[in-house]
Amino acid sequence: MKRRTLLKTGSLVLSLGLPHLARGATILTVRVWPAPEYSRVTIESDGALVAKQQFVPSPPRLAVDIAGITLNPALKELVAKVKADDPNIAGIRVGQFAPDVVRLVVDLKHPIKPQVFSLTPVAAYQHRLVFDLYPVQELDPLEALIAERLKDPIVKDPIAANSPPPAQVNPADPLGELIAQQTQSPSKPAAQGPAPGTFATQTIAGSAGSTRARGINDAKTTPSPAATTERLIIIALDPGHGGEDPGAVGPGGTREKDVVLRLAHRLRDRINATSVNGNPMRAYLTRDADFFVPLGVRVQKARRVQADLFVSIHADAFFTPEPQGASVFALSQGGASSSAARWMAAKENKADLIGGLNVKAKDATVQRALLDMSTTAQINDSLKLGKNLLGEIGRVGKLHKAKVEQAAFAVLKAPDIPSVLVEAAFISNPAEEIKLNSEEYQNTLADALMRGIESYFSKNPPLARNRSV
Repeated sequence: MKRRTLLKTGSLVLSLGLPHLARGATILTVRVWPAPEYSRVTIESDGALVAKQQFVPSPPRLAVDIAGITLNPALKELVAKVKADDPNIAGIRVGQFAPDVVRLVVDLKHPIKPQVFSLTPVAAYQHRLVFDLYPVQELDPLEALIAERLKDPIVKDPIAANSPPPAQVNPADPLGELIAQQTQSPSKPAAQGPAPGTFATQTIAGSAGSTRARGINDAKTTPSPAATTERLIIIALDPGHGGEDPGAVGPGGTREKDVVLRLAHRLRDRINATSVNGNPMRAYLTRDADFFVPLGVRVQKARRVQADLFVSIHADAFFTPEPQGASVFALSQGGASSSAARWMAAKENKADLIGGLNVKAKDATVQRALLDMSTTAQINDSLKLGKNLLGEIGRVGKLHKAKVEQAAFAVLKAPDIPSVLVEAAFISNPAEEIKLNSEEYQNTLADALMRGIESYFSKNPPLARNRSV
């Protein structure tokens, strides 16, 4: 009889389901992460939440009903957290729809593809309910790079004739072809523009033997008759962590995600002002603001713009404050080069758990498959790049390791792009935390990384791009 009663009790618990078990959960905090690629809304609570959502196309809005909770001050804060410049969210309305149901209405600026999912407690977070709002019309990063490149003014330089001529590169470059198409006026025949796969430039002398190249679409100037062909060199810069994932936090409260983004911005400025052998460079950031990007997506984004190099930027941390110095890592298909490298890779590979990856998304399987396509050639080129970077960093600061280390970093697994991960310093070391926040040190380190990239290309010219990625 007792056993039958227990069985009945058990089946009652099962039949109640999650909505009833979630009753009484309290909303702890809410966060909004705007970005052009997608905006994220996060609701953190002390218990699991159950939500039902409905997208209404006209006007575009997302209605979400959360069961088992009542409206509290933390949830009301969502209304004020939406900024006017949010690329996707126009506003949020929240109210008590029923005695135990809170309704959120997210008013949108354009149609979106919503992803609503839950995350179990991890690191400093408790339960999280996440709304990822992706624009139906996705941004094309390749077109954005081209448009940015075409804004560069032509700069005339009387000493350009004394500079070495730019290298003639294989014109079968999809980027160059797109640029050539965009520079041709509809009223003029294509023959008046640059040859397919290239675009014309003039050059001025730059530092360290490099030249600076400028585009031809400046209305105030005219192209030189001695215009040459050039190949756009793209460097993917990957500021680690972001959004829900702060990365390591220094003893003074400095967040890794913030200092590495600032460093990436400084390095981007240097890349965009530099060319190698007459070929202009352009930086592409996997994140240009404070939002979360899954590890696999970082790799996909670099491949989508057909990057020539991938440089992931981080700030190291350890259990104790003593370790110091910068490090550079490349991928390893086998074992890690040291126990410290293995530990570092395992730590960095947890970013998706902390940042909040929707494992049920359709592209999750594709992302995981992509992270198993690394090649020996890619690793060898990555080691060459890492050696050049490490050599330049060692001239301006302390190194934690004097050689490039290797481990199974997920973010370095682009099969066709030389990829390295740079640990700029130990943010867990109080002295190095101060350095990371120093404008002088950030500039010095950005200069060193720029020299390392230039040195790599001086010995390893960029190859012709494939037409498909």
